[in-house]
Amino acid sequence: AGATSVTFGLNPATILTNTATQITATAPAGPPSSVNVTVTTPSGTSNPLPYTYTPTPTPTLTTLNPTSGPTTGGNTVTLTGTNLAGATSVTFGLNPATILTNTATQITATAPAGPPSSVNVTVTTAGGTSNPLPYFYIAAPAVSDLSPHFGPAAGANTVTVFGSNLTLTSAVSFGANQATAITVVSDSQLTATAPAGSGTVVVTVTTPGGTSTAATGNPYYTYLGAPILTSLNPAHGSEVGGDSIVLVGSNLTYTDAVTFGGVPASFSAISDTQVVATSPPGAPGTVNVVAHTPAGNSNALPYVYDPA
Repeated sequence: AGATSVTFGLNPATILTNTATQITATAPAGPPSSVNVTVTTPSGTSNPLPYTYTPTPTPTLTTLNPTSGPTTGGNTVTLTGTNLAGATSVTFGLNPATILTNTATQITATAPAGPPSSVNVTVTTAGGTSNPLPYFYIAAPAVSDLSPHFGPAAGANTVTVFGSNLTLTSAVSFGANQATAITVVSDSQLTATAPAGSGTVVVTVTTPGGTSTAATGNPYYTYLGAPILTSLNPAHGSEVGGDSIVLVGSNLTYTDAVTFGGVPASFSAISDTQVVATSPPGAPGTVNVVAHTPAGNSNALPYVYDPA
């Protein structure tokens, strides 16, 4: 009772509780060795008892998950290893990460920002600093253009995406819908099969570096309804061709071809409901007139070539 000090070797401990028969104290730090513990009261200093400081094991890292991330940081990285308890810091290169959880075998941390490069990740505990593991900062992808920019509402057509930092693409989205059959051609080009959709959407690419935005370039893709023809005016003309024929229907704005019996005709898309075509020469008789857009072929309407 009335202890004035508890010492571990030459170092004072913090006394937590004190009765006539028991003291609890917080041990001070000490080098790996055996030291004498004594208690001092107003009556003097006690006999010593040995206390052994054991070496604190050095932390070891075995894996990182993921092993790469965006240059902006902010993503959660899981570090797995041994002797990780009590981590005082996790660093990505020279930059400290924010430790979220910490056990003897696993740490989760929020990666700091960093330039596009490879850096060493280490963990520091009272036992020292771990071995390094590589982590790669990946620049965010960018989409600059598409080919084509239009397609059928049913999807299933192949679209080429142009941009930068596309090598590690894991997903391509047309608005909220995921594309399939992604093939990376180079760091600046990939192809993907468009999903079904409607309206005009932004095409984005996702890599470990993040997801592209519509801030630059022309990443817009428009879904088109299939072209429909309802009438031809007139529905007949001379076999020598040269007649102006008005094709009436719907979804005709993006008409890119008009054929009379498979023969291409010159044309001009006037509106979403009208296309004016010049009939090519043809043999007397009836042929099918078809309009084509990026959404596909229209239904066929009969056109009659009159003998000259």
